[in-house]
Amino acid sequence: MSDETVKSILYPDDPTPIPRRAPTELLERSTFDLFSLKGKICVVTGAARAKGIGYAAAEAYCEAGAKGLAIWDYNDPSEAAETLSRKYGTDVRAYRVDVSKNESVKAAVDKVLKDFGTIDVFVANAGVVWETGTILNMETDDDVNWHHLMDVDLNGVYYCAKHVGRVFKEHKTGSLVITASMSGLIVNFPNLQTPYNVAKAACINMAKSLAVEFAPFNARVNCVCPGYMDTGLSDFLPQKTLNTWAQLIPAGRQGLNKELAGAYLYLATDAASYTTGAALVVDGGYTCP
Repeated sequence: MSDETVKSILYPDDPTPIPRRAPTELLERSTFDLFSLKGKICVVTGAARAKGIGYAAAEAYCEAGAKGLAIWDYNDPSEAAETLSRKYGTDVRAYRVDVSKNESVKAAVDKVLKDFGTIDVFVANAGVVWETGTILNMETDDDVNWHHLMDVDLNGVYYCAKHVGRVFKEHKTGSLVITASMSGLIVNFPNLQTPYNVAKAACINMAKSLAVEFAPFNARVNCVCPGYMDTGLSDFLPQKTLNTWAQLIPAGRQGLNKELAGAYLYLATDAASYTTGAALVVDGGYTCP
C-alpha cells in the first residue's frame, strides 16, 4: 500500500483507506485451488429441475467442495437435494421458497442462516419465461402474466439481493450471481418476448449497480447471460421456431446446462476475486454478429 492514503471518492463515508490492501495471499495458491469452494455455504434458487441452469450450478458447487448447499425452488426441491447429497456427500438441504414474495425470501434467508450459520455464495437464478407473445394481443385480464414475470424474474432478484446483501455486509464478504440472459442485451426473433427481455435487461443493470453498492464491504455481484439453452422451458414453442434459433446461433445448436456450470463456478470463487459488475455471456456466439 502507498505511504500516502486518501479517502475513497466513490465512498466518502467509508473509513477504509485508498488504495485498499490487495489479497496477496491469493498469489500463494494454485489456479485450480482458487476455484475451490471448500468450507463455503452456497444458496441456489430455482434448482429443482435436473435439466435446469440452477441444478447445474448447484452440482458444480458440490463438485468444488462446498461445505453446505441450500436449494430453493417454488416446487419441492427435495429430490434434487437428495440426489446431490447422495452423489457428492455434501450437506444439501431443500427449501420451498416463492422468490416473488419478499417475506418468503426473508424467511428462507433466516432459515439458511439458522441451518448453516452463514451464506458465502448466493445464486439468484429462479425465473419464468414468457409464453404469451406480442403484448398488443393481450387483453386487460392478461396483464397478470406481465406482473407475474416481473415479480419472479426481476422483483425476486431484488428481494434476494436485499436480504443476502445484508448478510454479506455483516460478514464483510460474499458473492452474488444473478441469472440474466442474452435477451437482456438483444431482441429475440422470431419469438416475441418483450417482458422477459425487459426483466433480464434490468437484471444486468441491477448486477452492475449492486456491484458498486456492495464493493465497500468486499462483496461481489455479477450476472451470467445464457443464450438459448435446452432446459425444457422453451419446449412449448413450435419446432420451426427452435430450428430458426439453431440457424441463427453460430454454434448451430442450443446449449446444455452443464455448459454454464463453469461460469457460475468462476463467479462464485476466489478465482473471480477482482471480477464484479460483469455480465458473462455464454450463448454459442449468438450476440457476436
